[in-house]
Amino acid sequence: MEILAFLLIGALAGWLAGQFVKGAGFGLVGNIVIGVVGSFVGGFTFQLLGLYSGSFLGSLVTATVGAIILLYVVRLAKS
Repeated sequence: MEILAFLLIGALAGWLAGQFVKGAGFGLVGNIVIGVVGSFVGGFTFQLLGLYSGSFLGSLVTATVGAIILLYVVRLAKS
């Protein structure tokens, strides 16, 4: 059951990050990948700042912020 929640958070976070950075989603698989990688980036970033949340909403915010950072860095690297 935890893997389903992880994938759901990844999909939502990837979609939200796509809305903020690019203006559109990346498809279901793309959103999941971006969200899952973003959750690691966000977790690392929030850990450096001393922030932690174990709730569903906190995990979604962490993954979304990480995915936005990830997409921003990828965009910078492409230009």
